[in-house]
Amino acid sequence: MLIDHYNKVRRHSLRLAEPLSDEDCGAQSMPDASPVKWHLAHTTWFFETFILESMEAAFAPFHPAFRVLFNSYYNGVGEKHPRAQRGLLTRPGMAQVRAYRIDVDARIGRLLASELARPERERLTMLLALGLEHEQQHQELLLTDVKHLLAQSALFPAYVDSALDSAPAPAPRHAPPTAWLAFDGGLAQIGHAGDGFCFDNELPRHPQYVAPFELATALVTNGEYLAFIEAGGYRTAHLWLAEGWDWVRSQQLACPLYWQRDDDGNWQEFTLYGLRPLDASLPATHLSLFEAAAYAHRAGARLPTEAAWEVAAQGAAMEVGPLHPAAALPDAGLRQMFGHCWQWTSSSYAPYPGYRTAPGALGEYNGKFMLNQYVLRGSSCATPAGHARASYRNFFPAGARWQFSGIRLARQVE
Repeated sequence: MLIDHYNKVRRHSLRLAEPLSDEDCGAQSMPDASPVKWHLAHTTWFFETFILESMEAAFAPFHPAFRVLFNSYYNGVGEKHPRAQRGLLTRPGMAQVRAYRIDVDARIGRLLASELARPERERLTMLLALGLEHEQQHQELLLTDVKHLLAQSALFPAYVDSALDSAPAPAPRHAPPTAWLAFDGGLAQIGHAGDGFCFDNELPRHPQYVAPFELATALVTNGEYLAFIEAGGYRTAHLWLAEGWDWVRSQQLACPLYWQRDDDGNWQEFTLYGLRPLDASLPATHLSLFEAAAYAHRAGARLPTEAAWEVAAQGAAMEVGPLHPAAALPDAGLRQMFGHCWQWTSSSYAPYPGYRTAPGALGEYNGKFMLNQYVLRGSSCATPAGHARASYRNFFPAGARWQFSGIRLARQVE
């Protein structure tokens, strides 16, 4: 039943916050990240604003100020609290945010149990599906934002994840060597197909020509990326896009986010399990598009287009996290397409031919961000189970690297 799925998703968000203190939940480590408390309130605001406000009889907001405090970017809704100042919201406290969630959940439950005309019932079902997928997006953002926050402390605290089995990270698995898998190319159908949920940026499904290509069977590993560093990758200008080279120099970067050396010169990586010795066998992650493109250049390869990635991914096994995917590694074929890290493509984030934004404020969900961003495909170890699909289009600016983003190489077939 829909109410069961609703309750399951909503409970999971609260479980993600359980290992954290109230102080953890209120802090903001950078403008691109948000406090856990804000994520919990904003996802609730979504249901209150886009469902209850228009469909609940005698609607009254839980708190009038929340309409502004927890509006993310919907200009059609009204004023917004500045994104970079979300960490200054000491009020409401976590207790009131939890009360807000309880109140809205109860009202959604009553609305679902009420007698509604068929058009209203269909609209409610559609909005709830969108709201739940939106909340799952924020569950992943919550984890990436928490990781960035905890990494700011010299204590390097672990995120003790009772919601996701807080056992130590498993020992490295021995995978087959990375190889190249060839695809013939041709005219392919791209975009979401079927009756299941998708975001509007996955539509419409349309034909697109894909030139013959080869795709690496696995993601670039920490060990492989370390070889790039040791070969002077961050000091070699011709490997980098011009803006990427300026980015490296201005920020004085020499390694991925969360990497550092210990007192003996050994590489370590900050993870959600705390600071650990760098595991050379795991996929390199938290890389920007600039770093991914530079690595690909040195490797004599390139990043795949999003269309080529989708062609290759259709039928790939859905390996899912959370945090440390446990799916068995196949002996051949594509691996790690899902459930490890988002994979940069060379494709700018743009509308598909025939794309149309939805009317009203919900039309701001995706379309207005189709500028100066690049598409990532797949899913990460922090992506909720059931949230990934081959047509899913994630997107970030070229310099973003606090997300779980990595590299899969491609080659053109001559």
